Amino acid sequence: MSSPTLLVLAAGMGSRYGGLKQLDAVGPNGETLLDYSVHDAIRAGFSRVVFLIRHDIEQEFREKVGARYEGGLPVGYAFQELGDLPGDFTPPPGRTKPWGTAQAVWCAREAITTTFAAINADDFYGAESFRVMAEFLRGVDTRVEPAQFAMTAFRLDRTLSEHGTVARGICEVGADGLLRSIEELTDITRRTDGEIAASGRVLAGDAPVSMNFWGFTPQIFPLLEDELLRFLAEEGTSEKTECYLPTAVAGMISSNRVQVRVLESASDWFGVTYREDRERVVRSIAALMAGGGYSG
Repeated sequence: MSSPTLLVLAAGMGSRYGGLKQLDAVGPNGETLLDYSVHDAIRAGFSRVVFLIRHDIEQEFREKVGARYEGGLPVGYAFQELGDLPGDFTPPPGRTKPWGTAQAVWCAREAITTTFAAINADDFYGAESFRVMAEFLRGVDTRVEPAQFAMTAFRLDRTLSEHGTVARGICEVGADGLLRSIEELTDITRRTDGEIAASGRVLAGDAPVSMNFWGFTPQIFPLLEDELLRFLAEEGTSEKTECYLPTAVAGMISSNRVQVRVLESASDWFGVTYREDRERVVRSIAALMAGGGYSG
């Protein structure tokens, strides 16, 4: 079986952060969070990377990120476009933003022919997360039905921000280790009493959450097309509503078209939701380097 591909979802702007946080340096030599992800993926056995971006950031992205790898690693690009949609659907006149992470992965359908992991560009997942995902992808049967996918989950209490609320997909996992459902919750915060809550509802700190670290076979692309067609039929006149990847996968699970193995990783997650989160990320990277996890 061919080595898996890494798909990096880097089309978002991060409006609360105030710029292209995918290009923000957090390492001692100008490394970005996605540089560490690519590094960890290569060490785990991924042999190619595809960056999913927008055309309007292409030049800056290629110069600041893509150039780090081109010539030493097979690199591909895919583009999330507002009008790249299945069927004959056209966006409503007032729509200016793309259609979310489900559309983003679908937009990479012509760039990927192998098993692959899809990740956010602005999250740090850790070396162990890539190792267990690569192991799954090397062993998965790409022809079996229902399709066999995977997701690396992280503890909710390790994915919060001290500087504002976050949105997370709370996962229900069966005794067999398969994902049963994902509940998207917004405005999650740690209260002054230490409890984690969303809209007055207390959440368990060890609850597994999706941080958009998925393992797919190429079977995902026609399944995503079905989910996008369903979404557009219901929400296609909206100027803002998005089709999120966890929601799309949850729909595939409920219709028994896929099974998603929830993988465990000892790695810590951290990321930049707000600009104030950057200081913690820089400190965390420095601590990992001091501990021998990365070289300078």
